[in-house]
Amino acid sequence: MVEPTRLSLNTATVRERWTLRQCIEGCVRHGIGGIAPWRDMLAACGVDEATRLIAGHGLTVTGLCRGGMFPAETAEGRRQAIDDNLRAIDEAAAIGAKCLVLVVGSLPQGSRDIAGARAQVRDGIAAVLDHARAARVPLAIEPLHPMYAGDRSCVNTMAEANALCEELGEGVGIALDVYHVWWDSDLSAQITRAGRNRLLAFHVCDWLVPTRDLLLDRGMMGDGVIDIPAIRAQVEAIGYDGFVEVEIFSHDRWWREDPDLVLGTMVERARTCV
Repeated sequence: MVEPTRLSLNTATVRERWTLRQCIEGCVRHGIGGIAPWRDMLAACGVDEATRLIAGHGLTVTGLCRGGMFPAETAEGRRQAIDDNLRAIDEAAAIGAKCLVLVVGSLPQGSRDIAGARAQVRDGIAAVLDHARAARVPLAIEPLHPMYAGDRSCVNTMAEANALCEELGEGVGIALDVYHVWWDSDLSAQITRAGRNRLLAFHVCDWLVPTRDLLLDRGMMGDGVIDIPAIRAQVEAIGYDGFVEVEIFSHDRWWREDPDLVLGTMVERARTCV
């Protein structure tokens, strides 16, 4: 059972119907203790106004989504990605985010060199790491399901994320999203390998069978096949006591619902299915 005070709303869950201000107010109505804004919604609200609203309502910012997308065809493209990540770090620091979530990117257009993409990811994170450390913003690498290896992320397992963290050192950790890693037979060992200090965020939703869209058909907790309580038990066994962040991309189901119904369902499912 997870009480709503320990829940965090990733704003992607209701992004089609609510602004960031409405997300903040919705969290307060439903007793949800945390929020994780996406940068486009943050920009629309304004960083200063968002900071005021979040602090004024006593919410914890569990993360800012997202940085990353480091690989590019050209040196100029890679420089632009680094500049954007530096801005994202500053935004995360301004709103008091516990981490900046990195969806690291993958093959540049026309490339088949995934090893080269992974090298660009490593170099890109290294290029912004000193700035992140100075700003006290941990960088949370989010391993994505292998179905995204060609476009969104060439870091697809907890093992790969752990290896990057060990190579890059202090200030880099992991955002574990059950949607992306639930299938991994090595998951439990890799959670233990990460340890409490490296596990920066814990995201939940569910994997539907069948899944009609690989990006936009995630399920509400309890509607799919992921054993979420078992994974939560594993992360808590290593000492994780942070927020449980709900992030659901659902074009044909939850994005069409009244957001208050969505948040109410989140709260109920967190108590019974997480």
